[in-house]
Amino acid sequence: MVELYGKTLSRRQVAERSGQLSQFAGVRLMTLGDGLERGIRMLEFRTGSGLRFTALVDRALDIADCDFKGQAIGWHSPSGFRHPGLHDYEGEAGLAWARSFSGLLVTCGLDHILGREEVPAESYNYPGKKTVLHSLHGRVGTIPARLTGYGERWEGDRCVLWAEGIVQQSAVFGEDLHLTRRIEADVGGNEIRLSDRVVNHGFNRTPHMYFYHVNVSHPLLDEGSRYLAPIRDVVWASHAGERYEAQSVGYRTAPAPQRHFREQVWQHEMAADAHGEVPVAVVNDRLGLGFEVATRKDQLPCAYQWQNFQAGQYALGIEPSTHHVLGDLAARERGEMIWLEHGESRAYDAVFRVLDGKEEIAGAEARIADIARQPEQDYPQPSENFPRLAGRT
Repeated sequence: MVELYGKTLSRRQVAERSGQLSQFAGVRLMTLGDGLERGIRMLEFRTGSGLRFTALVDRALDIADCDFKGQAIGWHSPSGFRHPGLHDYEGEAGLAWARSFSGLLVTCGLDHILGREEVPAESYNYPGKKTVLHSLHGRVGTIPARLTGYGERWEGDRCVLWAEGIVQQSAVFGEDLHLTRRIEADVGGNEIRLSDRVVNHGFNRTPHMYFYHVNVSHPLLDEGSRYLAPIRDVVWASHAGERYEAQSVGYRTAPAPQRHFREQVWQHEMAADAHGEVPVAVVNDRLGLGFEVATRKDQLPCAYQWQNFQAGQYALGIEPSTHHVLGDLAARERGEMIWLEHGESRAYDAVFRVLDGKEEIAGAEARIADIARQPEQDYPQPSENFPRLAGRT
């Protein structure tokens, strides 16, 4: 059954009330037509509950806009949703990625994440390519997808909005990794379901790294908004040491935008629930609005928290990852790099859930606390204990 506007409706009853489902829900393909976004294909999802979000077909099917009952959740940075044809991956000493960094979801990978690094390339068996020079967070987020389908699917009296596409990151004498992405949302529902599969189509042993950069902003993010997570240990902080408390901003509670704020990044060791899921949320008690990201510990065992409270770029990132924040070379040295042979793959599942009202926020907070209670102090001392990641090959 479909829950819409305070009623529980069958498929027939929904049809009786509209000429087309698109009157209040559906998936629509459109093309952006102006400025640096010109030419980007975009899918708009509306569930009928007040949840609306868009997926950029020409940017890895990443999620751009996200709002609920007119309240924005997803982040819009100054860079905008830049057309991938304008992107210079190797530019600005590996930092040009930031000129295309915007939206609720920015996918990082497929063979590299985190900072600029030069790594060995002997697995590609090409004498002219001794190393690979990676820029920030990898290439995949600005590669257009081949859209293989989208629409509405009825399963009895339940209606699922969906889209699917394939993103191919490939090179001669290099990687040939394909990401198949499926996005789903129920009519009448408040959640987005993401199912990803990365497969090595090439015949060279290829490294694989992956993480979701999930970015929320105002009005969900505001002074007093809280970060909730089942933190078992605070592993690392980019600003630890003498600068740890210098900005008077800890990991638990957001301040208002600040003019000269310097970004902060933590890595937390998260606990999982009985089903292997790790839920993390940002909540605004004043608005009665929250946003929860749930991933699987066996798929994405590491987790970062990104805080960029700089005025004009105000955002907080929830970032589940395949690898520690130590980076590409460290993953190789520690024996933790994921190596994919021909035909091998990795699957990733995520649920993005709107928390509507105080009761849903309280329920999420209780569920998270039952898994593990996060440190009550704003500046917990990082342990620098990076657990070994098993089962990498």
